[in-house]
Amino acid sequence: MINIFKKTKQGLERTRQAWQQKMAGILDRSSLDDELWDELEEVLIASDIGVNASSKLVETVKEHANDNKIKEIEDVERALGEKMQEIFKSTATAFTLPDNKPAVVMMVGVNGTGKTTSIAKLANEFKEDGKRVMLAAADTFRAAAIDQLKYWGERLGIDVITGQPGGDPGAVVFDALESARKRGIDVLIVDTAGRIQTKSNLMDELKKVKRVINRADIEPHVLLVLDASTGQNGLSQAKHFQEALHVDGVFLAKLDGTSRGGIALTITEELNIPIQFVGTGQEPEDVAPFNAEGFVQAMLGR
Repeated sequence: MINIFKKTKQGLERTRQAWQQKMAGILDRSSLDDELWDELEEVLIASDIGVNASSKLVETVKEHANDNKIKEIEDVERALGEKMQEIFKSTATAFTLPDNKPAVVMMVGVNGTGKTTSIAKLANEFKEDGKRVMLAAADTFRAAAIDQLKYWGERLGIDVITGQPGGDPGAVVFDALESARKRGIDVLIVDTAGRIQTKSNLMDELKKVKRVINRADIEPHVLLVLDASTGQNGLSQAKHFQEALHVDGVFLAKLDGTSRGGIALTITEELNIPIQFVGTGQEPEDVAPFNAEGFVQAMLGR
């Protein structure tokens, strides 16, 4: 847990610094007046916690402060952290591999979110845990995507099943499933095409890939990769993928490159999708399972 917390804290360093700068003026106040609550809401929104979620959170903390006769500003910040943890924990579902052999993890997300690197991180984690891992390059629409996955496979010593650029992604997944079963693979991670989430043909292809997996009597764990720095656009992405596929969890990537890590709370609050992993750097080992308490502590700098 210490290692997990350390990675999360490092990943949220920019968010923590931005939070403390914005909170500095609020903490200088001597009383809990209406202006304080307005400013607190502004700080939350600036941290990329959406308007609805921020308003609801402030009202909850304000009510808690009134009920418990809280007078100190520091106690307000402490109560805020506790309420944020409650939101995360209300939908928390720790990642567990599906009960199949091979267990299939289907990675989805738009281009540029860090999906391929996130796949490498998970593959490395599973391999370090003693699992036999295979990758399927089912993003056949971009030759670069196939090459990127092959690069990570070679670097990590993990086999990658590929097809031809522009080929049928469902066929790649079918071949990968057959190969995985013959070789006794424990975990098959499937890369998928990552164009704009509002394109219906992208979603149709993703549904087709999932049907191929289902026909093998396997229910994949669908993991959505979101770039933490995209802010509220990430919420829009999550909505579209959730409607099309039913997302089981979120891998929040590039957490180290943004000062607005609050998007994690918005996704949890508004879409009821658990955050399951956070990416905290560029190397394969820069990943941590999501932990609500550690995340909030790191974000608020407590």
